[in-house]
Amino acid sequence: MAKSNPEPSPADERPDPIRAAVSRFTSVDEEPPAAAVSKGRGDEPATGTPSAGRGGIDEALHHGPFGFLQLLGPGLITGASDDDPSGIGTYSQAGSQFGLGTLWLAIFTFPLMIAIQEACARIALQTGVGLGTSLRRKFPSVLVGACIVLVFGANTINVGADLGAVAAGGSLLTGSHVQPAWFLVPAALLIGVMQLRLSYSIIFRCFKYLTLALFAYVITAIIVHPQLWATVKATFIPHIEFNKDFLGIVVAILGTTISPYLFFWQSSSEVDEMKAAGATTEQERRGTTRKELRAARIDVFIGMLFSQLVMYCIILTAGTVLHSSGHTGIQTAQQAAQALKPLAGPLASLIFALGLIGTGLLAIPVLTASAAYAVKEFFGFRGGLSETPFSRPTFYALIVIALAGGLLMSVLNIDPIQALVVTAIINGVVAPPILVLIALLARDRRVMAAQRSGTASTALVWIATTLMGAAAVMLIVTLL
Repeated sequence: MAKSNPEPSPADERPDPIRAAVSRFTSVDEEPPAAAVSKGRGDEPATGTPSAGRGGIDEALHHGPFGFLQLLGPGLITGASDDDPSGIGTYSQAGSQFGLGTLWLAIFTFPLMIAIQEACARIALQTGVGLGTSLRRKFPSVLVGACIVLVFGANTINVGADLGAVAAGGSLLTGSHVQPAWFLVPAALLIGVMQLRLSYSIIFRCFKYLTLALFAYVITAIIVHPQLWATVKATFIPHIEFNKDFLGIVVAILGTTISPYLFFWQSSSEVDEMKAAGATTEQERRGTTRKELRAARIDVFIGMLFSQLVMYCIILTAGTVLHSSGHTGIQTAQQAAQALKPLAGPLASLIFALGLIGTGLLAIPVLTASAAYAVKEFFGFRGGLSETPFSRPTFYALIVIALAGGLLMSVLNIDPIQALVVTAIINGVVAPPILVLIALLARDRRVMAAQRSGTASTALVWIATTLMGAAAVMLIVTLL
C-alpha cells in the first residue's frame, strides 16, 4: 500500500527527556539498547488489529467466544473505561432525578461515539502515530498544546473522583465498617504497580477481564424488574424538559459519554498494539489494510455498544428503583449502591458495589495513561505501556503525576461532586475544538489517502461537535 504521509521530522524521534538529561552527567546511554526497551519480551500482544495480534475475523470466529474476544482490543477497553465511577454517578443521578426520562440518550449518542472512536482508530492505523502527534503535525502547536494541558488537568481530577468511588465501593463491601479513606492508598498503589511493572500483554488482559465488572449493572437492571412498556417508550421517544436541572443533567451525560481522553487512548493503544506486534518504526506502521480496518471497526462497535448498554442499565435501575421511591437526591454511584440495598435487596447493592470497584480499576489506568500519551505525543518523545519505566522514565513520570494528583485530591477530601462538575466543564470546553481538529484531520486526503472519512462518518462527527459545543454553552449558563 502506498504511504502518503509526510516523513517524520527528527523532532518526532526525540529520546526520553529525563534519560537524556541524566546521560549528560552519568554513563547511562541516552537511548537504551532495543532489547532493553520492551516490557514484555516474548509476550504475544493481547489485542489489536490482525497485524497487531488480533487474528483474522474468520479465524477468530472459528475459535468461538474466546477467539472473538481475541479480536477485541482498544475499542472494547475504550468503551468500558467510558463507564467509569464518575460516569456511573452521573447516570445514577439522571435516573434518580428524572426516572426513565434520559434513557433515550443512550440510543442517541451511540452512533456519535462509534463515528468518533472509529475515526481516531483509523487515523492511528493509517499514520502509525498517536492522535497527539498527528494533530501537532497538521495544526498550530499553541492550539493543540492548550487542549492537551486541559485534557491532562481534567484526567487528573477525574482520577481523584474515581479513586474516591473505588474506596467507597470497598467500604460498602465491608458493610461500612472500614472507612473509605483506608482504601485510597492501596487502590492507588495497586494501579501504579500494575502500570509500572506488568508487561503490556498482561495489562491488556487485566483490562479485558475488568470489563466483565460492567455486567454487574446489566444484572442489577434485571433484578429490579422494570416495567416493559414504560421502558420501551422511554427508550425510543425522547423526553425533554426546558429547565435548569434537566438541561444540566443532559450536558453532564454528554460530557461524561464523549470525553476527550477517550480520543487519545483509542489512537495510542492502537499504535502500542502495532509496536507489540513488531512494527517498531513509524515507517513500518504507516498504512493500513481493509482487513485491519474491518477488525478495528468491529472492535469499536462492540466497545461502544457495551458502553451504552451499561449506561442504559444504570439509568434504568436508578429510574425504576430510586426515582419511583422518592430517592431523587442521589449524587454518586456509591450513594446509589447504598440506596439500592433496602429497596432492591442486598444482592443488588453488592453487585452494584463490585461493579463500581471493577470499573474504577479499569478507568483510572486509562485516564492516567491517556494523559501521558497526549503529552508525550505532543512533545514528540518516546514512551508507551509496552516499554519499561527504566527506558522511558518521562512517560511513566507523567502517569505517576496524574495518579498522585488524583490521590492528593481524594486525601484532601475535596468534594467529589464539585470535582465532577469541574471535570465536566473542562471536557465540555475541550471536546468541541478537538473534535473539529479530528474531523478535519480524518478528511485530509494528504494524510489519510484512501482511508479518509466518508460522508456519513464526517456528518456524525460534526453533529457530535455541534452538540458538545452547545453543551458547553448550556453548562456555563446553567451554572450561572
